[in-house]
Amino acid sequence: MPDGSKPDGSKPVGSTPDGTSPDESTPDGSTPVARRRRVRFAHAVRLPGPRAAARATRDWSRRPSGRLALPGVFLLALVAVTATAGALLVPATLGAPRPVAADASADTTAEAPGGLPPAGTAPPFGDLPPPTATHAPGATPTGLPGGTAPVGGRPSDALAGWAREVGTKIGIDPVAMQAYGYAELVLAETNASCTLSWTTLAAIGLVESRHGQANNARLGADGRAVPEIIGLPLDGQGGRMRIADTDRGEMDGDTTYDRAVGPMQFIPTTWQEIGADADNDGRKDPHNIHDAALAAGMYLCKGGRNLTIPGDWWNAILSYNDVRRYAQEVFDAANRYGQASRT
Repeated sequence: MPDGSKPDGSKPVGSTPDGTSPDESTPDGSTPVARRRRVRFAHAVRLPGPRAAARATRDWSRRPSGRLALPGVFLLALVAVTATAGALLVPATLGAPRPVAADASADTTAEAPGGLPPAGTAPPFGDLPPPTATHAPGATPTGLPGGTAPVGGRPSDALAGWAREVGTKIGIDPVAMQAYGYAELVLAETNASCTLSWTTLAAIGLVESRHGQANNARLGADGRAVPEIIGLPLDGQGGRMRIADTDRGEMDGDTTYDRAVGPMQFIPTTWQEIGADADNDGRKDPHNIHDAALAAGMYLCKGGRNLTIPGDWWNAILSYNDVRRYAQEVFDAANRYGQASRT
């Protein structure tokens, strides 16, 4: 029979009346008490395995609620990943400044021996311009020591005597010396905490254009370089930066790429931001060393820099042209000018 009992209703041979096997009887022959089979951890919650979880997720994604919610989950994950990547990458990108000038004639791939230039020193000050000759930028002085009025109303002419004396000592055209000295005086009045020295500007002028004499140019009495000094195209070749034209060729004559211009080699976008009129002629001319030197000084002093602090000085020069060898050459030239002017 399906239940295993005999036709007469008795239990199969070898079983006890209650259905237990003979070996389950008690030693005294009495009827044994039925034992409860204990299952270990029967009270524990059983978690589905990976395959079961995957099947459940797949089944849920096929339901209407899953089809609506799943794209939102993926979008949220994508936003989280993008935000994490941005937090890591964007600050590093924003921290990189664009140089002011581009010395297209220099090999910008070369590094100074030993990597970074020494940051423990800043070049010394040179022989200071006469403090009695200070004037605000663009202002016409009322007179000079000795009662001589400046020719053409150019403020830097107040430094003509000083420029001749110091320029002769260190081998710089007096016209350029006037420009560098006047820029120091202007910044001493408008941004005294910067403590810019003309020696730094003169060093940049030397490295960038040999004080307005690169490409066979010469400085006129008005301070303008003739012919105009135009750098090589910033086309990404030969270690140069790649900067597509930004001024329609108005400053540099190139409608394809930007070029650095003038004695201090400004790129057009930087000149548009910080150009100056130091000679009081109503123009901001990057080809005029008076205007260019003052603009260079204003740029170096940006961001609250104090150029007597070595770290600020090096950062200022590298922001002007981010090449280590360039910064070392500027330091060496400024150091020579400072020492020679005091002899």
